[in-house]
Amino acid sequence: MDRRTAALGWLIVYAKGVCMGTADAVPGVSGGTIALVTGIYERLIGAITGVSPGRLRSLASVVVPGEDSREAWQAAAEMDLPFLVVLGVGIVTAIITVTRLVDTAIETVPVLTFGFFFGLIGASAVVLWSDVQLNTRGRVAAAIAGFVFAFVVSGRAAAALGHQSAVVFVAGLIAVSALVLPGISGSLILILIGQYEFMIDTLRETVDGLIVVALGGTVPGLTPAVVTVVTFVSGAVVGLFTTSHVVQWALSRRREATLAFLVSLIVGALRAPVADVSRRLAEANQGWTPELVGSFLAAAVVGGAVVLLIERGTSMGSVGETESA
Repeated sequence: MDRRTAALGWLIVYAKGVCMGTADAVPGVSGGTIALVTGIYERLIGAITGVSPGRLRSLASVVVPGEDSREAWQAAAEMDLPFLVVLGVGIVTAIITVTRLVDTAIETVPVLTFGFFFGLIGASAVVLWSDVQLNTRGRVAAAIAGFVFAFVVSGRAAAALGHQSAVVFVAGLIAVSALVLPGISGSLILILIGQYEFMIDTLRETVDGLIVVALGGTVPGLTPAVVTVVTFVSGAVVGLFTTSHVVQWALSRRREATLAFLVSLIVGALRAPVADVSRRLAEANQGWTPELVGSFLAAAVVGGAVVLLIERGTSMGSVGETESA
């Protein structure tokens, strides 16, 4: 393989990371779904599960003077580290860009934005519901638990959580599971626990501030925002190698019950976009009008159509893989 072909291959991996990051920046479609659509899901899971303390120690030996670096390079290859790094850069690029657009949209057209989110979430539940079988008491109980939990938390309970460091860390811990779980969006989880708007505001503030600092300026009060982002990322890193494994274990051992819980979680979370719009209208001393309801539903239809188109692409990709096999 020549350098030009190799460079093109890594550029494609980066582009797929951008697509995954774009999906994870908005609630509804997960990065795991995009990984499935673009044909890198199995490689991603293999790379993540290939990370181990022993291999990380071997990788660290490359910076120790006098140590043989061959083990380090072997460990990097076993973890598919170049793939994870390039994909991760693409994901981060998209998240920084898309969340800025989302932040602006929430401030300028909140009804349309949250209506679009409602459609994304609702269509995701519809798509996944076909895989749910509620034919045992345990599965029914799991579905009820998921719905009730999401419905309650996405109301006033989410606001009561606040934005303390522990909450932000846990938010990153569980939201990152969307990378390895097709169907569940990390942004949906953040909306569910009341951290979505806070995190995209904080991320925008941090990026803008760091740009100013890099250009030689100063930004008073930037430290808290940076600490919040670092805390969230730390939780995400821990979650990537813990929570994601727990989710995989649950799906392999109790797939139907776990799926019933997760899909019902999505259904219960439909309350969140409506509650967010209602709160903003109340703050502006306004209420729902027929025009606002119509705008909300129209945006929801568009969001739902996006998910259904992606699902169709996923199905076509699966059929293609089956035929080629």
